[in-house]
Amino acid sequence: MIDDSVFGNAKALYKTFGCKLNFAETSTVARMLAEKGIRRAATGEEPDFIVVNTCSVTEVADKKCRQAIRSLARRYPQAKILVTGCYAQLKSDEVASLPNVVVVAGIDQKLRLTEFLDQWQTTNQQVKVVNQWRDIRQFSPSCARGDRTRYFLKIQDGCDYFCSYCTIPLARGRSRSATIDQIVAQARQAADEGGKEIVITGVNIGDFGKGSDENFLKLISRLDEVEGIERYRISSIEPNLLSDEIIDLVAHSKRFTPYFHIPLQSGSDEVLRLMRRHYDTALFRRRIERIRQTMPDAFIGVDLIVGMRGETPELFDESRRFVESLDISRLHVFTYSERPGTMALNIFPAVDPAERHRRTSIMLAISDAKLDAFSRRFIGTVRPVLAEHSRRGKPLAGFTDNYLRVEIPSAPQIDNKIVNVSLKSISPDGEKIIGELAS
Repeated sequence: MIDDSVFGNAKALYKTFGCKLNFAETSTVARMLAEKGIRRAATGEEPDFIVVNTCSVTEVADKKCRQAIRSLARRYPQAKILVTGCYAQLKSDEVASLPNVVVVAGIDQKLRLTEFLDQWQTTNQQVKVVNQWRDIRQFSPSCARGDRTRYFLKIQDGCDYFCSYCTIPLARGRSRSATIDQIVAQARQAADEGGKEIVITGVNIGDFGKGSDENFLKLISRLDEVEGIERYRISSIEPNLLSDEIIDLVAHSKRFTPYFHIPLQSGSDEVLRLMRRHYDTALFRRRIERIRQTMPDAFIGVDLIVGMRGETPELFDESRRFVESLDISRLHVFTYSERPGTMALNIFPAVDPAERHRRTSIMLAISDAKLDAFSRRFIGTVRPVLAEHSRRGKPLAGFTDNYLRVEIPSAPQIDNKIVNVSLKSISPDGEKIIGELAS
């Protein structure tokens, strides 16, 4: 274990890329290091250690992580850098060659960073521990807050789907999860710490309990009974795993918010087939319609990939028309990126990079229009908002129950409280709503 006399006055800086699951795991790592006396570096302080939790969902993600590590090494030349996450898992040798990197830890080694840091301190040699994806079987549930008001509850990891474009199963391993009792205990601990909102995270959370008699529906039913937590939000869930029973439970629950994030990836059935997805557009439309029937005010975010190999102009137009026809709130648009080791590399024709970006721009414009239309529905209404922590000289930010970002005048007395806010106008950038406390 780390010798507190050596590291007791040390400071750490944290940099996270990618999904909400990564943010949850970074928060857990920060708490573990804090227990060993390594506190989070304040703004303006020079860190002794830097933890970089990486993403590798696209080639651009790899590049951003690589650039960030080099930039941090230049800015803080005395700091030692610990790198983990999907980029570290898939390209460990490349990561190990970057400046100031003393630890490279694979996906299932994140929670051993204190041990690896102790090993580095003892030997003064770089530590690299990365298992092959077939050997990634460990799972530890976690619920951590970091510097945000909301908690991130990790219930599951890994994926068994092997979509043709995706490296996540190679980075994260097979699907695995905790038990319901373990997860409920984590939620109760968050409530005891004063947590009000929990975001349920994982790689494929609808797969929770696979191989046992537990499942996601049973889990959220139990979580709904945990006293002290006022809000749960379900992060991304596959449409084929989002059952009517789950939608109905959310609609009638005590604590689950009217919010869904559902990956579509393409509005063309032919492209979905090339992607090896587990549903078609008809099923996806049924899920959206069911949500709208039971929760008319629900925020529905949708993931979309454009420029996939095999996406001809005709298939792109088909996807665009389908997306335009959906009653959703926002698109999260990703430009397709070739990933080594994926089956999509055998699909032809490839889409020219410039054309991929043109299609991305088209879908982003659709997203902007849908978000604007959804947001304007609520101008002049009052919605409950969970207030984030106040920052001196800045407006207080928070989210409505249906995930509209709101800014109100700073009021420290309402930090981490749910308050009624009158929604007045949309900000010039269209990203948030300006509000004021309702009288």
